[in-house]
Amino acid sequence: MRILYPLIALVTLILTGCSPAQNTLTGSKEQAMNNSEQIKYEIIATNLQVPWEIVKIGEKLYISERTGFIVEIEEQKINRKRVQLEKDLSNQPEAGLLGISFPEGFTDTAYAYYSYVERGHYFQRVVEIKQTNDSWKETATLLDQIPGGKFHQGGRIEIGPDKRLYITTGDATVPELAQDINSLAGKILRMNLDGSIPDDNPFENSYVYSYGHRNPQGLAWDNEGQLYATEHGASAHDEINRIQKGKNYGWPTIQGDERREGMEAPIIHSGETTWAPSGMTFLAGKFYFASLRGEGIREFDPIAKTEQLIISDVGRVRDVLSTPEGLYAITNNTDGRGNPTNQDDILLFIPINSLK
Repeated sequence: MRILYPLIALVTLILTGCSPAQNTLTGSKEQAMNNSEQIKYEIIATNLQVPWEIVKIGEKLYISERTGFIVEIEEQKINRKRVQLEKDLSNQPEAGLLGISFPEGFTDTAYAYYSYVERGHYFQRVVEIKQTNDSWKETATLLDQIPGGKFHQGGRIEIGPDKRLYITTGDATVPELAQDINSLAGKILRMNLDGSIPDDNPFENSYVYSYGHRNPQGLAWDNEGQLYATEHGASAHDEINRIQKGKNYGWPTIQGDERREGMEAPIIHSGETTWAPSGMTFLAGKFYFASLRGEGIREFDPIAKTEQLIISDVGRVRDVLSTPEGLYAITNNTDGRGNPTNQDDILLFIPINSLK
């Protein structure tokens, strides 16, 4: 059950490009942590349509929606723009327009990952998209025919400290593909921003950076440039992995505390409970990751190798984004698996002072 607190200082935001039924507001809430501290957060926007990833450029926030839109939020205004794609979006339960990533010095061109259906077969592709006044348009294909299916699409794309694009792919519910180096499924991929294969990738003429993944959905780097990833386990045993190039992360051969020579064990896992972890971010020495079935935002300490739930009254959470001012997060209660209220889905903000 979600705990609903009264909203304080309710402010209605101006909407453009949305139907009259879609409302946006700000307010304040408090969430208990460890029975003694209080996590304060603000609701920035409501009635998002199955949002998936948050990006912040300057003072503007961009949020991808699985339905094929990118929402822009700036100065208490929302603008929802359709993304014109070359392929028809897949309507499978975990598919659609998923990850987006924006290059340094962004003007009008960004990157997107989406699921599509063609002649009854399901795939994913990584593309360039270009912004116009009232929409986005797919302008180039960087990587195509990543295996898809009903579940396990992966879908996170992020530009790393090395200025390369990292892409998570799921096993498309064919577990053995995760161990097949020649398959793009069940991997973390790495490419140059023009879509070419970096010379220092671990496997010759291959986008594969690491393999043996079931359904990784979060990527984040610490201050030293070390990459970590969240991953959905089977029947619990969700993971946080420290990613090293060329390494095998074990799926479907090992999970949880199981060990096998030549395979990497997770830094931490959820045991017999379920996080269903998605987007992850790094802030002030800690990782914060979204929790879907676990319903909330979790904090992971990479030194102590511990995790704790810090927000638990907003339902399913899909992505988190760190800024010097604090954390943004989006819920995913309208994805068919949650219990949406008349405000869902929401964008919320946690000031950094509330995390200390």
